Amino acid sequence: MNAGKQTKGERTKSLILETAMTLFQEKGYDESTMRNIAERAGVALGNAYYYFPSKEHFIHAFYERLWNEQLLAYEGVLEAESTLKRRLLGVLVAELRIIEPHHRLCLALFKSAADPRSPVSPFSEESRPLRESCIDFYRRLVEGATETIPPELKRELPYLLWLFHMGVVLFWIYDRSFGSIRTQKLVLHSADLIGNLVTLMSVPVMSPIRQRILNLIAAVKTEFLDETLPPLNPSQS
Repeated sequence: MNAGKQTKGERTKSLILETAMTLFQEKGYDESTMRNIAERAGVALGNAYYYFPSKEHFIHAFYERLWNEQLLAYEGVLEAESTLKRRLLGVLVAELRIIEPHHRLCLALFKSAADPRSPVSPFSEESRPLRESCIDFYRRLVEGATETIPPELKRELPYLLWLFHMGVVLFWIYDRSFGSIRTQKLVLHSADLIGNLVTLMSVPVMSPIRQRILNLIAAVKTEFLDETLPPLNPSQS
């Protein structure tokens, strides 16, 4: 939304969020308090709590803002590219371009996000809306690709691509190369490899191996990650 068209409340909320992100980067997430944030933003503590009931709400708001920005860029990729390989590569390159300015901040937030018990973990119940939105996007990416992919593989692929995307982000967080060039190389080569693997696994002769892999993925996903996601059809096991 254009800053000139924001209401006073929206401007205040944006100011508090920006202040929190600055403090998290400067002092660290655990060391920053709601009082610190309110004082730096020049608002009453109660006002800060009104917009953000906890520090975790700041992180979710930050992730949501980044995700909305990424979605806008991703739409152009889906319109321009048709193959799975090129779509995946375009999306990951766009993501790196958008998140790169926030490298230090993401590193500061990683300690909390890496804790599986934390509400800001990508696998937490609190993160479910954003996680499902991301998986839904990868579903669109897969379904719009020109490759012929077996239905059972096509169904699991969006979730697997989301996990891969999370791995790329983790690699990027630890990447100290100039301009995150190592992560860019990883994206370039891994997108090509994934495209080739999907093509290989779609070959009819690979059906037994493909099914064993998918059954294993479904079991792990149900047991450890998200029990509400549908398992493979029993007739496929």
